[in-house]
Amino acid sequence: MASDPSKPILRLRPSASAPRQTGRQANIQKPEPFGRQRQDQQFTPTFQRLADVLQRDPSGLALRADPTALAPERLLVFEVKGDIANFASAINRVPGLELIDEEELPSDDDKAPFAYLLVPDLVALRQILSLWRNWLAGQALPTGYTPWRDVFGCLRDLRVWGPADRVQPLDAQILEEEIDGREDGELVALEIELIFRAAGSAAVVSETAVVQAVAQAGGRTIHRARIDDIAYHAILAEIPVAAIRMVIARDPGSLAGVEPIMHIRPQSVVTGIEANDIVAPLAPVTENPVSPASILALLDGVPVASHPLLRRHLNVEDHFGLEPDALVSERVHGSAMASLIVHGDRNRPEASLPRQVHCIPVMGNNDRFPTDRLIVDLIYQAVVQMRGGPQPSAPWVIIVNISLGNTRRPFHGQLSPWARLLDRLAYRFGILFLVSAGNVTSSFPIPAFQTRAAFEDAVHGVRAEGVVNAIAALVADRRLLSPSETVNGLTVGGRNLDWVTPADRALARANVNPYTQLDTANPSSALGPGFADSVKPDILMPAAREHLRVVGSGGGIVVIPAGAARGAGLKVAAPPRPGMEGAEAFTNGTSAATALASRTAHRIHDALETAYGADFLNLSGTHRAVLIKALLVHPARWPQEAAALVKRLVGPFGQGQASRQKDNIRRFFGYGVYDTDDAVSCASDRATFWCVGDLARERSVDVVVPIPAVMGGQARFHSFSATLAWFTPVLPGRKSYRGVKMKILAPDDMTDLAVKGSGSQPDQNQTNRGTVFTRHWGGDRAAVVAEGMTITLKIQREPDPGGPVDEAVPFGLAVSLEMPGELRLYDEVRARIQPRPPQRVSP
Repeated sequence: MASDPSKPILRLRPSASAPRQTGRQANIQKPEPFGRQRQDQQFTPTFQRLADVLQRDPSGLALRADPTALAPERLLVFEVKGDIANFASAINRVPGLELIDEEELPSDDDKAPFAYLLVPDLVALRQILSLWRNWLAGQALPTGYTPWRDVFGCLRDLRVWGPADRVQPLDAQILEEEIDGREDGELVALEIELIFRAAGSAAVVSETAVVQAVAQAGGRTIHRARIDDIAYHAILAEIPVAAIRMVIARDPGSLAGVEPIMHIRPQSVVTGIEANDIVAPLAPVTENPVSPASILALLDGVPVASHPLLRRHLNVEDHFGLEPDALVSERVHGSAMASLIVHGDRNRPEASLPRQVHCIPVMGNNDRFPTDRLIVDLIYQAVVQMRGGPQPSAPWVIIVNISLGNTRRPFHGQLSPWARLLDRLAYRFGILFLVSAGNVTSSFPIPAFQTRAAFEDAVHGVRAEGVVNAIAALVADRRLLSPSETVNGLTVGGRNLDWVTPADRALARANVNPYTQLDTANPSSALGPGFADSVKPDILMPAAREHLRVVGSGGGIVVIPAGAARGAGLKVAAPPRPGMEGAEAFTNGTSAATALASRTAHRIHDALETAYGADFLNLSGTHRAVLIKALLVHPARWPQEAAALVKRLVGPFGQGQASRQKDNIRRFFGYGVYDTDDAVSCASDRATFWCVGDLARERSVDVVVPIPAVMGGQARFHSFSATLAWFTPVLPGRKSYRGVKMKILAPDDMTDLAVKGSGSQPDQNQTNRGTVFTRHWGGDRAAVVAEGMTITLKIQREPDPGGPVDEAVPFGLAVSLEMPGELRLYDEVRARIQPRPPQRVSP
């Protein structure tokens, strides 16, 4: 049933906290160590070489002369099999040793090998050598050093971080394309990430060495940034093409051989959008009063702030001075995103938002990142300008729209600095970042069809099968774009939905609609999963019905995602044209979907403010942000037909494959799709509740949910669902990056409600990897509901994975009861809760 704005989401309150409920501890299988003889043969030559040189040269200078030797101030890679528990804490017992990073690496041999990256000084090298000798001799290691025994036993490889590590294959490929055909002396920008040294003095030495190396290569340093909170230290430099060729070749004499460097990457390039088919504006929308107290910020391109659809609704803060150089006719991206946030898709007129959107441009002319700034630092400065310092420019902002991505940084397991930054800022300031998943707009083959005619004439089911199979064969090349792997933010993919009229839809026939009758993700929408195999994208939002253009054939057709158009697009404000000040155009993609998600987040805030007034506004910004996060994900469900299609086509097949089948489904859909109105209000046959609270270390709270008597005794479908969200503190460079883990314990009394866990959702292990935990139960047998019945949800904070976090962490909870067609459900529940009248306040 359609949502009813007169039926607000109902408030529940948590109990006093209590110790968390403990259960049977998981039996973590330790990796089987290699035999001592094998390890002796494999690694003793390396350690013996270290011992011999130290004996001849106690200063260690001879070691420094050999780029492959274990040496002071050199990054070493310990690659092991399996999880070596407590290794990070054992590092601290070796004087002078720094744990720079630990990450999971893919392997054919087992699921979880790890690389431990270390920077030892000479004292540390001597102690590692001593530990190795003791272990090899079968002697017990000193107290506190036992994890080293497991490291030595499970060591696959021990090597020095070298040129091949600093220049990854994808980065080398991009650089090769960028310098193709250019003169040797032409300068090209590089982003050089340094090994992060915690000590400021060591960091200065490292940066000085890199700056000197850049100059020696004939280049110059343009910008530098160091952000301690996310272990980020980088410089932006321009390097001659000739020197870049040496970097691509991983020449040890080039920048690729400079030891303080962690990574050398091409300069970040932003994802672009199109705004096509310019049309004259319709009659102006009804303008309601607009408050200057912004709760939502847009970090994007410079918008056309004077556009009739935008001029009352934006507060533009040009903190970086990008507006003067941005041609008005090219201010496409920021104008389109602002329009979607304020008004939604103009094909379906809606009320504008009641507060101004705070805009800080981070893209200048041609909707591109500034060429003289590191984008990570640009975003950092923008957010701190709004929320940090003694005079923040937008102190009430709790939602930030990031409809941007780095096309040169697809996610392949390692968190980007940009994602780490959003995670840290989310926790520090209590901000919900909404981030676009990214669009993969390159061409791809569809082997199922030999000609355009065969593709176009195929019945809708056959055509959809061919496209899904083609995309499934390329999942490794269609990954999320940085920073959409963010752990604390919500990642938004593109749903093939818009509100184009049938008459306008006919205008799109030059291209082919791949999914004429299927509710699914757009072909270009980037696929998950996210960091640590978490659910990503989180949700899909309308991104227009993306069509495909046939661009080749031979062994099957080759297609490319078509641009937005009047017949397949979301209608937005556009830069002016001669005689057309209020021009409108059409756009699509995950950037647009994210803007609509931000609009929905704002609408949730507006609805709760209207219903609860001061009681809601007096909550902390963090509590409101995590609550909105929970409510944004809560209604999402997998589109049934599309999920079944992915399961049938992609598999895997056979007994015991349900979890892996869900892995493939969530790659496409995350938690799913929904009508945005369902996140904002309730319906006669659906009651949604909200609750906020705080959880200290290893504590839990109970949330009591009233069950209406009308749900009893009826053999018809009904459901119970709950979604928990929080912002975690993060530990950059650690395997336990997510510092706080929460969950909902399954209630014991679901039997009386006659529901069981739904199979059409990520399983508990999959939903337990991020900062959203959601479960859905349903059934069609008659429930046994006594008068005054309740179900108690236990919300608890699990042991902190990476070491104790002393702060209590805020959470937001959404819970829903639904029985389609039972129109008494909401009113009965509301009568039991009896919400107090709202009190109006000004923030």
